[in-house]
Amino acid sequence: MRSISLIFCNVLRSFILIVSLSLVSSNVASAQSAAEGAVLFKQKCTSCHALNQKVIGPALKGILERRDEAWLIPWIKNSQAVIASGDAYAVKLYKEYNQSAMTAFPELSDNDVKSILTYIKEEGDKPAAPAAGTATAGASQNEEVSSLMIGGIVVLIIVAFLVILVLNRVNSTLESLSLKKQGIKVEEEVKVPKNRLAQLKKLGKNKKIVFFVVLFVLGGLSTAAWMGMWNTGVHTGYQPVQPIKFSHQLHAGVNQVSCQYCHSGAFKSKNASIPSLNVCMNCHNYVQAREKYNGEISPEIAKIYTALDYNPDTKVYGSNQKPVEWIRIHNLPDLAYFNHSQHVSVAGIQCQKCHGPIQNMDEVYQYAPLTMKWCINCHRETEVNTKGNAYYDKLIAAHEQLKKGGKITAAVLGGLECGKCHY
Repeated sequence: MRSISLIFCNVLRSFILIVSLSLVSSNVASAQSAAEGAVLFKQKCTSCHALNQKVIGPALKGILERRDEAWLIPWIKNSQAVIASGDAYAVKLYKEYNQSAMTAFPELSDNDVKSILTYIKEEGDKPAAPAAGTATAGASQNEEVSSLMIGGIVVLIIVAFLVILVLNRVNSTLESLSLKKQGIKVEEEVKVPKNRLAQLKKLGKNKKIVFFVVLFVLGGLSTAAWMGMWNTGVHTGYQPVQPIKFSHQLHAGVNQVSCQYCHSGAFKSKNASIPSLNVCMNCHNYVQAREKYNGEISPEIAKIYTALDYNPDTKVYGSNQKPVEWIRIHNLPDLAYFNHSQHVSVAGIQCQKCHGPIQNMDEVYQYAPLTMKWCINCHRETEVNTKGNAYYDKLIAAHEQLKKGGKITAAVLGGLECGKCHY
């Protein structure tokens, strides 16, 4: 009877362990789905959507309460196809937003869309973080991936450790039952007062436990070292304090000032360029925000006047002018060549693709990791528009000439462009 009770207890413990592991696995799978959704949301959605406020498109909080998953998946992948099918809600939404079509994402799988929706569901009810705290938004991708990796290793080792303990207990029980069946008397374990030191020594002699402890320590140290090396030189979330508190949220968001108005170089040159204070004075020669400071000039606008040695009353510039020492945020290594005009003018990429929701940033921070992997993933996903592009027209003509047996020179393929050698 005692043996049956012992077996029943062991089976019950095993059942509880299996249920616990199932719950842990379910939570890990849900966390992984949300983490993947967070990455995709930041890459695909943040230029037009936010969770708790309307940007270009509607706020996405509670989207699963408004429409079901079966409708959202085809809508996100190709909204124009849903509209063309005559779906009443889709047509109404299209008209409500002045017939502005949502970008199609055919490269997303159904599971990718489900991950995004999982992330929106989990994060939608959380209060919006203050502007200063948004510095961590761009860094969350690496943090989520690294945390998931470390958590997975820890869970795997713990599960293996628990399985070993359970198997040892089952093995001991089976041995006792076998001996009793053979008529060999088994001495009952006599309970003695616990001696912590003796227990530790006993565990230290257990080779399996020592192996998993060593494996756990080595795994943790290796993971920490790997993530440390992987993130060397990656400055996601970097948000230095600037000499003048310039708010992109106010200028690019509220007042809808075009990015190229200040950063004119992004459209025509390699560098986006930092605007001179003369550009600021185009507006702030008149706009001084006195109503917010009891008739006094805004302290931040006053810093512009001080740097230019400008008297706002007489509107006269002095000779003691000093440049504003802005702190650079986005900085690529010397080995990397990046041309803004090639991406902005030729590819037509929006600033938010690399710089994140800049129109919502009170203080700018580095949103994207700007790593080689990040750039390569973007190049793999971005579709090239060849229609009406002289470069591709010449390339097609060159291929046709090759088919006919003709010869082409390097000049035909752009070999005379200065940037091929001088950059």
